[in-house]
Amino acid sequence: MRPDNPLRDWRVDRAAIGFVGKDLQRPECILAERDGTLWSADARGGVVRIDPDGAQTIVSQAQPEELGGGSFEDRFVNTQGSLPNGLTFDSNGDFLIANFGTDRLERMTRDGKSSVILDNIEGRPLGKANFVTRDSKGRLWLTVTTQMVPWTRHVETMSTDGYIALIDERGVRIVADGLCGTNELRFDPKEEWLYVAETTARKITRFKVEADGELSHRETFGPSNVGGFCDGIAFDAYGNLWSTLIMADRLIAITPEGDLVTLLDDGDPAGTAALDKAWEEGRVTPELMAGATGTLAPWMASLTFGGHDLKTVYLGSLRGSTIPFFRSPVAGQPLIYW
Repeated sequence: MRPDNPLRDWRVDRAAIGFVGKDLQRPECILAERDGTLWSADARGGVVRIDPDGAQTIVSQAQPEELGGGSFEDRFVNTQGSLPNGLTFDSNGDFLIANFGTDRLERMTRDGKSSVILDNIEGRPLGKANFVTRDSKGRLWLTVTTQMVPWTRHVETMSTDGYIALIDERGVRIVADGLCGTNELRFDPKEEWLYVAETTARKITRFKVEADGELSHRETFGPSNVGGFCDGIAFDAYGNLWSTLIMADRLIAITPEGDLVTLLDDGDPAGTAALDKAWEEGRVTPELMAGATGTLAPWMASLTFGGHDLKTVYLGSLRGSTIPFFRSPVAGQPLIYW
């Protein structure tokens, strides 16, 4: 790591971690606004608004009969009903939602009116819509984790049926496939490269972005195995790519040179070790996954830079009910809506 890297010799101070929000359900993805407002994906079929003073309001896109029931484990496997996963703001401030429960890309206004943008591609169902983002040209980029049913078969088989879809003036098309557990994606500041977490393969892959939106020059960024199931990713202003490792509940960063540094480790050692061994031997099951989890942000799934200076880091999770946050020595890379 270069001596001028702000993450050199820095680690998250657990004593300085604060929490915001309460009684949240599956706060998987978090959006931060300049005024301090946070928006969190919520398993009740929408998003929760958290005001700077802590006041909360849920904006739900789903009718009660559309919401999934049962235990967390049941919903994790079967993903019935509306289950907002990845979020971003549309150009007018509405929400774009990759819905992991309905297998659709959706739009929801801030008062809860919902519409479907995409529910099939090339004549077949989308699969598990995971994450969505916009670029400076107004194009939408969508990741689909897997097309297997139930989706957890993908983890058990290490299938490479994930893909990235592009929606532009030409319509919708798949621009990258053969991916193993496609998850969050991010662009570098000039949008020359697109980085995506291949969660089940435990690696970050990047593509060169051509002018017409086609992707080329596929390569692994950083280690071939980052040490866990990389989930949410985000760049800081220096060029480090931060990533959460879900179930290991670890926060790492990959430097521009490709070196890996661990910033926070909140995992359960025994549960993580059992899951790691199962992954190496090709026998991962939902039960082993459920047995590995931390306490701060259980099943740490995402990170978001916010605050007035983009130096406050918020952690999203699948099994948490609140959002941990801490201060970073380096600001996050401003996202398109900032």
